[in-house]
Amino acid sequence: MKHILLSAPVLCLAFLAILFLQSGLDKVFNYKGNKEWLTNHFAKSPLKSTVGLLMPVITLLETAAGVFSAFGIIFYLMDGSTQMGLIGAQLSSLSILALFFGQRVAQNYAGAATLTTYFIISIMTVYLLWS
Repeated sequence: MKHILLSAPVLCLAFLAILFLQSGLDKVFNYKGNKEWLTNHFAKSPLKSTVGLLMPVITLLETAAGVFSAFGIIFYLMDGSTQMGLIGAQLSSLSILALFFGQRVAQNYAGAATLTTYFIISIMTVYLLWS
C-alpha cells in the first residue's frame, strides 16, 4: 500500500524545503556573518566586488525555494496539486546553479562538487512534479 506522506515528491520537497529554508533564513538572520564569510571566500576571484549585490539575490532565491517547496508539500497533500512544489524545485535548481557557479569561479572545486548531489535531487524533483 502506498502512503502519500512517504511518496517521492513529498520526500524530495521536504529535503529541498529544509535545505533552502535553513540556508536562506540563516543568511537573513546572520546577514553580517554570512556577508563577511562570502567576502573572504571570493576575495581572490572575479566576483569579489559583487558580493554585496549578489548576497541579497541568493538569499531571496534560497528563501523562496524553501518556502515554495514547503507549501508545495501542503498543496500536494491537500489536493495533489504539483504547481507550487514545481516552482520550489525549479527555484532550488536555480539556487544550486548560482552557488555552483560561484564555487567554480572561486576555484573551490571540492565545494562545487558537493553541490552536484543537491542538484540531482532538485532536478529529480522537477522531473517528478512536471505534469
